[in-house]
Amino acid sequence: MLRLGSIEIDHPFLLAPMAGITNSPFRRLMRQYQSSVVISELVSANGIEYASDKTMELLKFVEQERPVGLQIFGEDQTNLVKACQVVEKLGANFVDLNLGCPVPKVVKKGAGSAMCRNPQMLGVILDAMVKSVKIPVTIKIRTGWDANLKNAHEVVKVAADVGVNWVEIHGRTRAQGYSGEADWDFIGEIKAKSPIPIIGNGDIVSAEQAVSRYKTYGVDAVMIGRGALRNPFIFEQSLDLLSGRPVKVITAEALLLLLEQQRGYLLETFGERSLLHARKFLAWYSSGYPGAGAFRGKVFHIPTNEELWATAHEFFSVAIKKRDMSYLDEPFLMGGHG
Repeated sequence: MLRLGSIEIDHPFLLAPMAGITNSPFRRLMRQYQSSVVISELVSANGIEYASDKTMELLKFVEQERPVGLQIFGEDQTNLVKACQVVEKLGANFVDLNLGCPVPKVVKKGAGSAMCRNPQMLGVILDAMVKSVKIPVTIKIRTGWDANLKNAHEVVKVAADVGVNWVEIHGRTRAQGYSGEADWDFIGEIKAKSPIPIIGNGDIVSAEQAVSRYKTYGVDAVMIGRGALRNPFIFEQSLDLLSGRPVKVITAEALLLLLEQQRGYLLETFGERSLLHARKFLAWYSSGYPGAGAFRGKVFHIPTNEELWATAHEFFSVAIKKRDMSYLDEPFLMGGHG
């Protein structure tokens, strides 16, 4: 058993929050497949203030997800504090503040990555958030705004001073978006000086990379985003490798079982609307499989859940036997996730 600040975890590999991806069924699935912690996709603190149905649905979780954090974003201190209190009342294990989102519509309002441009003001807001709840407050940041303002050291110090539980660092600046490579050397430098736990994030697509980053850079944990969509068994495999056990081989039977479990969770949560979510996940999972392009073209036009999952079963049961690992070198979901 490890500790990240005040939160106990089973091992140092956890699922990154991703917009449009880490919904409750997927978080539940990844906890079942050994992610040590899960965090929701980002939820607007302003939306929480108005308690819209869509916003409140994003905050729902089930007991099987624990430990689970709900991630919020926003620029208004009053609304952020209120959002923390709502998250606490809902029973989440911690509240995570998104300070890394590079999307223009978020940044333009002064939220996401923009908040880290003024660490002093950010410190005031974080202090108010930490004092407003008993559950831990955590933050997710980038290395900085751009190459000329890589101020993650300063942001981490401010966060530590006011009692933030841990800091997740994506190894790119806001200006980089999701291009280039994550700067793990910089993450390692921050960890070496940080008085609070640092979780490294960026470009991890295999168990070997996850364990190597964990050991090489001394971070307290490693956060995996897009890699879990290419390989939803990555947490199990990372834990196997770290523990010195034989690494789990992905068989057709194991993958089809996982898909059936996700299908059940999606139906339970979204009912008929689960079709939209299922199409996305099946398309992501197919990356790197022979015939993936044709499969993806097909799934977005299949009209029913039954037909969609039957088609997926047929595709994956055959394609997995022909898959090689060269797909890991190809770009994947570079438009704004993970």
